Amino acid sequence: MLKEHHEDGMSQLMTSIQSACKAIGAAVRSAGLTGLFGKAGNQNSSGEDQKKLDVFSNELFINLIKSSYTACVMVSEENETTIEVEMPYCGKYIVTFDPLDGSSNIDCLVSIGSIFGIFKKPDEATGPPFDSKIALQKGSNMIAAGYALYGSATMMVISVDKEVNGFMLDPAIGEFILTTPKMRIPQRGSIYAVNEGYESKWEPAVKEYVRQKKYCAKPYAARYTGSMVADIHRTILYGGIFLYPKTTDAPTGKLRTLYECFPMAHIVENAGGKATDGEKDILDIVPTGLHVRSPIFLGSADDVDDYLKCVENNK
Repeated sequence: MLKEHHEDGMSQLMTSIQSACKAIGAAVRSAGLTGLFGKAGNQNSSGEDQKKLDVFSNELFINLIKSSYTACVMVSEENETTIEVEMPYCGKYIVTFDPLDGSSNIDCLVSIGSIFGIFKKPDEATGPPFDSKIALQKGSNMIAAGYALYGSATMMVISVDKEVNGFMLDPAIGEFILTTPKMRIPQRGSIYAVNEGYESKWEPAVKEYVRQKKYCAKPYAARYTGSMVADIHRTILYGGIFLYPKTTDAPTGKLRTLYECFPMAHIVENAGGKATDGEKDILDIVPTGLHVRSPIFLGSADDVDDYLKCVENNK
């Protein structure tokens, strides 16, 4: 699966990310016993309260990726600026990550996850130190992405070389085993995932789309956990659509482009689905900052097309 990038250090980088996810999975399982529940008393780059597990997960990602000797720059949800990798650890990849997605669900034991994406350093970039702008690449430049889901089991889904493969952590041997090769999202599903509490703040196209799905001959089921990894993992397996639209309170959307929208869009599209911001493919966006946000609608190709028809109808 990693043959194309093997000699460039992609295997070492993926191994380091897997190690971070194993350790985070173990910490999530024992968080209540080891005092890792609750807030850490700080805020992250977006002004959100950090949980103790957020801080722990972030340090794991940074330290393990750095020690792989493959990355030059990292972008984390938890850090305001880029994380520079100094010599002799510096490599050729740029890694963006949300070390613990859905952390508002930590204390109530709902599934949470980690998200990451990988770009190549531009050939003309010189450093270290590097200009942080080398991380502001359009999504279609992403060469690999993945997520880990800490649920009833720990699972990693990785997209490399246009393939999407699922690996389950076998606790008996402490290794990820390929359990779901060449994952494909159904062409159409029957589930939509959106926070309907914000309906009064949605654009007309979103209201029309959700109303269509609720009042058609075979209504769609609503499933929403508030954990992006859990909701999108289910969407890939069962089909359907995940919506996180902009609102009057969040006119540019809520999810971060570089380390939430891009990796998930990369995975979903390589599994045969679609991802849009309502106007263009998510992967066509060129981010203007490390923590910029975007609306996102992704999932089964037919379901995303149905949403885009509603957008056209409401222009």
